[in-house]
Amino acid sequence: MPNRPHVIDEMISAKAIAARIETLAREIKQEFADTDKLVVIGLLRGSFVFIADLVRELDMVVEVDFLEASSYGDGMESSREVRILKDLRGQIADRDVLVVEDIVDTGHTLAHVTDYLGTRHPRKLKTIALLDKPARREVGFKADWIGFEIPDEFVVGYGIDFAQRNRNLPYIGKVRFI
Repeated sequence: MPNRPHVIDEMISAKAIAARIETLAREIKQEFADTDKLVVIGLLRGSFVFIADLVRELDMVVEVDFLEASSYGDGMESSREVRILKDLRGQIADRDVLVVEDIVDTGHTLAHVTDYLGTRHPRKLKTIALLDKPARREVGFKADWIGFEIPDEFVVGYGIDFAQRNRNLPYIGKVRFI
């Protein structure tokens, strides 16, 4: 499928992403102002660029951990079956937790992950997604913070891939098949 001829049209610039992350970081700092250390959990692999930029903007003590969940494989459509491929290394019981996702599409992954992490009894559990595609939502889940709401387009860049390609683009681009 990645060999299918396509072009990538810029949809959200690197500058717009950086500005939005600054705003989101201010809101997150306010929400977690009473914490002594925020546990920031990135959902691999798509969130790694977003989480790096976000934690650099958080002027507070943070611990970073990662969880890998999958519902896509190398395809363009969600399988709706969420699997945990890599679990956390640290404990989150009685801790303040922020889960960082690249994109909320059907909502299955983030809903599953928050239910899964909730069984570990964090003090506070909040979510943030760089991108939200509400037109694709199949479950009643909404992240606490959203970077950008986008239409139902297949996107890449800024950590988001198409069969492990295009993660390194500094912007969000729409894949257009030709």
